[in-house]
Amino acid sequence: MIYSHEVETMCPVTQGVKHGAAPIPEEAKWVQAKEIKDISALTHGVGWCAPQQGACKLTLNVKEGIIQEALIETVGCSGMTHSAAMAAEILPGLTILEALNTDLVCDAINTAMRELFLQIVYGRSQSAFSEDGLPVGAGLEDLGKGLRSQVGTMYGTLAKGPRYLEMTDGYVTGIALNADDEIIGYTFINFGKMMDFIKKGDDAATALEKAKGQYGRVDDAVKIIDPRKE
Repeated sequence: MIYSHEVETMCPVTQGVKHGAAPIPEEAKWVQAKEIKDISALTHGVGWCAPQQGACKLTLNVKEGIIQEALIETVGCSGMTHSAAMAAEILPGLTILEALNTDLVCDAINTAMRELFLQIVYGRSQSAFSEDGLPVGAGLEDLGKGLRSQVGTMYGTLAKGPRYLEMTDGYVTGIALNADDEIIGYTFINFGKMMDFIKKGDDAATALEKAKGQYGRVDDAVKIIDPRKE
């Protein structure tokens, strides 16, 4: 250890009380986290790339400092999906400190890891007050039965108004309008359900029909328009 001349010539003064780290909530316990292995949590974080072209939602399930489960969801950039595939291989098995200092390929995923690290080490986690935390596999619950990200995609112009393109319900196939051309509902196809029907043996046309749905006052519509054509 090297000390400056000013420090070397100082007289020693006892520091006094040392009460340790402030406890943080972890899996229904109050923990004084001193080492990486003291950290357990399931939580979510959001990151973005430098040009803010795309974003990543990252979910990690950490047990005793080791990442046991990772869910990487990206939007807005085609290359990010490949980076997410690599991150899914990289993250499980790392400590949260290793993950913070590992190149996760995409700026948005790296930023999400940074934001999520802060939440975890400060005790801001979804499992903070859940006894024994959440089981490995809990991250998939964010995706629902179809194991698809909860995505909303909307578009609008001053000249032509709004267009609903994708809801959590699914791919929007029609926008229901009233006599004043106001949106009163929409029709959709749930791709997750459609693929499940096909895997069970239904032909594509049958699966498509069974996966259709609607929301709002579609039956009262004066007209239904295709949001991608009209």
